[in-house]
Amino acid sequence: MLKLLNNWYTRHFSNPQVAILAMLLLLGFSFIVFAGKILAPLLAAVIIAYLLDGAVHLLRRYKLPRFAAILLVFSLFIVMLLLILVILAPLMFKQATQFALEIPGMIASGQSVLLTLPEKYPTLVSEQAILELLNSLRNELTQLSRHVLSFSLSSVFNLIAFVVYLVVVPLLVFFFLKDKDLVLSWFSTFLPQDRELVIQVWREVNGKIAGYVRGKFLEILIVWAVSFVTFLAFDLRYSMLLSFLVGISVLIPYVGAAVATLPIAVVAYFQWGLNTDFAYVMIAYGIIQFLDGNLLVPLLFAEMVNLHPAAIITAVLFFGSVWGIWGVFFAIPLATLINAVINAWPRQHTSILPNQ
Repeated sequence: MLKLLNNWYTRHFSNPQVAILAMLLLLGFSFIVFAGKILAPLLAAVIIAYLLDGAVHLLRRYKLPRFAAILLVFSLFIVMLLLILVILAPLMFKQATQFALEIPGMIASGQSVLLTLPEKYPTLVSEQAILELLNSLRNELTQLSRHVLSFSLSSVFNLIAFVVYLVVVPLLVFFFLKDKDLVLSWFSTFLPQDRELVIQVWREVNGKIAGYVRGKFLEILIVWAVSFVTFLAFDLRYSMLLSFLVGISVLIPYVGAAVATLPIAVVAYFQWGLNTDFAYVMIAYGIIQFLDGNLLVPLLFAEMVNLHPAAIITAVLFFGSVWGIWGVFFAIPLATLINAVINAWPRQHTSILPNQ
């Protein structure tokens, strides 16, 4: 057994380039796991600056000086942030509050509908099963109310942290954009001189990750806007809240669309019942999801990320459990990084088994 392990280690890590790459990956993973929450504003600023740097490069192609391009892009970022805080956030909060206040009425109506099922379909649904379902729903709602209460008690501290983030993160974003070359040069001083394999992996991954992240943000905005206009045209209640949920759902491939369907169907049902308006909204939502998956995603991403669906779902589950919403968002880029490392990893085709 020891000989097998020794042969495996020698085959994969005898190359100094491989050892450097493995060390950097291990240090990066450990840093995010153990210091990610503490340095969340720093990581958020790095991500935002990374996204905005693409717009700076685009303006530089039109012969605009770099500092002027940075000022223009950063100003647009601040304007967008202010619009979100002043207009969008209050509207979302208002609709979320209204929706929360109507939940008890929806539950009461839902109970009445569920209790009629044993009478209509006695061979399919039993009264005992309905009562057990209602009890489990009550327990879940009780736990949810406790979470909401605990959140409200800690909301003061969350508000203070949020205000700090609003000041610190934009400042860091500006300095990262302005001093990008200086920061990268400083960071490179800590890397070994012999790092060709690291550079190879970074070149392969950088373009894909940058394109994917920017494309995913664009996809969220497009799906959100189209859903909002569609729901507003049908006069569906909580249009902004539900369309935001649909936009965010694209973060989780294959699963997000199914999860977002439930609240839309619930709101439409309690607003209109099972009539033509309900059917039209659900059909329109289905068309949006179809166009997103079969038209928008191929246009935005093309062959940018070539991963098997099972690998994508596994990456979403794993990184989402480790880093929450950030892990879900960056699951595919991280899976792409792992795939690039595997492809670039030197291979020696020697058997670890003894000769027969």
